[in-house]
Order: sequence, then C-alpha cells, then structure tokens
Amino acid sequence: MRLRSIEMALPDPAAAAAFMVDIWGLAPADVRGTTHYLRGSGPFPYLVAFEQSDSEFVRSVTFLCDEAELVGLKAQVAEHGLPGRAVVSADPGEGQGIVVELPEGELLRFLVGSTQVEPIEGHAKKSRRVMPVKLTHVVFNAEDAEAMAQSVEQVLGFRVSDRTKAMVFVRCNDSHHSTAFARAGFASLNHVAFEMDDLDAVMRGIGCMRDHGFTPAWGPGRHGPGDNVYAYYIAPFGPVIEYSTPVEKVPADYAAGAPDDWTWPEKRIDQWGVSDKDFDGLRAAEQRFRFRRDWEPEDLFI
Repeated sequence: MRLRSIEMALPDPAAAAAFMVDIWGLAPADVRGTTHYLRGSGPFPYLVAFEQSDSEFVRSVTFLCDEAELVGLKAQVAEHGLPGRAVVSADPGEGQGIVVELPEGELLRFLVGSTQVEPIEGHAKKSRRVMPVKLTHVVFNAEDAEAMAQSVEQVLGFRVSDRTKAMVFVRCNDSHHSTAFARAGFASLNHVAFEMDDLDAVMRGIGCMRDHGFTPAWGPGRHGPGDNVYAYYIAPFGPVIEYSTPVEKVPADYAAGAPDDWTWPEKRIDQWGVSDKDFDGLRAAEQRFRFRRDWEPEDLFI
C-alpha cells in the first residue's frame, strides 16, 4: 500500500495552485472544472488536488492498494462498523475502491487500478528551484491519538512505528510512517509532507522559499522518529506544508518506540537543535482544515 495524494477544497484553488507551482516547486498536472491537480517528479499523476469551495476542508487522503488489500479493507470496515462507500475516481489516474471515515472524521480513500505516469525531470540546480518527488506523509491532529492509532491498526492493517509525547507514528509499508496522529486534543489536518530527492534538495528548497520572502515556521532540523530532515512552512492559503527527506525504512518486526525513547536535551526538540519553532503560528494553521463527509455510507458488499 502506498500514500498517493491529498484532495482539498478551498475558496481560491487557482491561487493555491499558483503558489505550489511557482514557489513550492510542483508541476501542473491537469485542471478539471475548477479543480487544479499538481504533480511531483515521480510517477503519480498528481499529489495535491485543490477544488473550489466556499469553505476550506479536506475531502480525502488517497492510498493505492492491490485487489487483495481492498477486499480485506472492505471486510474490516464492515466488521468494525465504520462509515464507508464504494467510489470510482474521476481524478487523474482514475481507479476504483472505497472511501472510509475514521472515528474522528478523517476520510481515507483506497484505490485499485489507478494508472501512473512517466516521471519528469525536476528543476535544474541553476534555476535555484526544487521539485518534490511525492508525498512522504500526511499527519492528522487527533482528540485521542492512541485510539486513532488502534483503529487504523485494527481496521486498515497499518502498524504503529513509534510513539512520542507529541505523536503516534503509523506505517502502511516499509517506510517508517505514511501518517501519524498528533496528540492535539482536536481533529484536523496537521501537515502535508513532500518528499525531496535528498538533503541538498531540502536545503535548496529553503533557499528558494527565502528568495520569495518565506522563512520556515520550523526547521531545518532532523526528526528522531523517521530520521528525516525537515523544513515546515505555513502556506499562504492556510495549511502547514513540509519539505522532507525520505523517512527511514523499517523491517516488518520493527519494535515501536515509547515516548521515553524519544527525548532530547533541554531546549532541543530535534536531533540538531539549530532552529526555532513558531508554536503559535503552526498550531493556528493546524486547526484550519478539517475533514468533511459529503456522502452517505453504504453497504460495501452490494
């Protein structure tokens, strides 16, 4: 199973797309109606979709799976009584599958049969621009992070990789985490992380953002869980977005760490300790995008 994309709704999708292309570094993929699709350099047809809406919310986060995984997901969703519905994707790549509402409202879509596209070259170094490859993780805020982690383990077959005082990290393949649940006390989108080619690409991304007047809300730094280098920004249209190196690969028998395994010396909140964090700005941005279900559940086995 692989994380592919996030689908968001907001009042001005064209402006959001312009920022993400002209400054953040994504490439246009398609425009269907009022929905803008943006891709990275990798083989996924798009990573982010911006749909026009009077209000801002997250419509879904999309994972790709195989037929056997989809059959298992349908059975577990039905057994645990979570709201779900069969879907046929009208987004680039198409495909069909199900969308599921988790206990705190997060909407995850699982597709089979979605097509890929040819990878493209990123921006040349002399351009001083960077291009993300794909999404590396999408993190949610949770009222009860432990309960949410237990739910996705039981229903979706995900596995907890690590626990810290701030988050529970969850994986759906051999990458340390494709999602996580922050111990926030409320349910919403925490941030969207874009995977860069390497550390140099992250640092050049910071430089490109600086050229356009943007400074990190947190970073550069290196996390403990996942061991990825990061730089977080608050996008002009609301959400928190991250440049990230790939998270570490872990074996199937990886032993999940506990909060006491991930502690830092005084005045540090990551491995490097070289940057400050805009706690207030990030928390405000993290509360903006909630999930919204605009469909009625149905029997997944009809």
